[in-house]
Amino acid sequence: MKANYRFISQSLEFWAHVRLVSQSAGYTERGTGRVKAINLEEMVEALEKAKVDPRHVLNGDGQCTPFGLSLLEYFDYRARVLNRFVATRLMDVDDARQAFDRLRDQLHPTCPLPMNKQRGDKRAPAYFTGIINMLIEANSAGLLCDYDPKSLTIVTRNGLPIRTLARRLDGAFTSPVDPVAIWEIKEYYYTTTFGSRVADAIYESQLDGMELTELRKTAGIQIDHYLFVDSHFSWWGQGKSYLCRLVDLLNMGLVDEVLFGAEVIHRLSQLVAKWVQRVADQQP
Repeated sequence: MKANYRFISQSLEFWAHVRLVSQSAGYTERGTGRVKAINLEEMVEALEKAKVDPRHVLNGDGQCTPFGLSLLEYFDYRARVLNRFVATRLMDVDDARQAFDRLRDQLHPTCPLPMNKQRGDKRAPAYFTGIINMLIEANSAGLLCDYDPKSLTIVTRNGLPIRTLARRLDGAFTSPVDPVAIWEIKEYYYTTTFGSRVADAIYESQLDGMELTELRKTAGIQIDHYLFVDSHFSWWGQGKSYLCRLVDLLNMGLVDEVLFGAEVIHRLSQLVAKWVQRVADQQP
């Protein structure tokens, strides 16, 4: 899923309001479990609760201001895309296993297919990671890919490093040195409660996105940044508020795309083709 063009250029003040209002008004509808489209009354109440004068969203005549209307449009968009698109694409372990087995039989991969970190009966391939690796290999036109970088991402100019990112990521195309694309994979099929690991995915992606945004603005270097997430139970059943934050990060421009569950099966081949073309364009 890509950002919505209507919101990608919004100000930091806009996103400050999104977070503040969401925190107070809540993320889900009572009774239905669906993501909430926060309304004007709830937005004004949230601002007043935070001791913020709401006249910049609701004028003296009781009319919604253009800024307030933009916020309401965003809350409606966020709810619709999560309820209608994301919820139907997130997989749980049985769905992921079937997709993994089907692709492995079809593609005969030579790329790494790592095991998960579970024990006993739950010990199995990391299905979502394996799906991603297989699809990248199948569409990479023979180019290298580091499916498990064990080093920080480094950006160079004239042979000298100009940036070293703060964290190791889960994948880099073609290499963690001057990649055209990097990504993080968050599959949580065996999580029984919504724990700190899932919440950390948000903060980690925000840090990565802020570093890459600074790199693009000050050095003119574009590295595509992706987040792949799965587990219907963990994200939809336990962590809808953090799904909302993922959509916020996407539309803030801190990640280029977030692919949810089965979305990778149809979208990833298109992304890899773009990476391959960028590598070709960079050749002298």
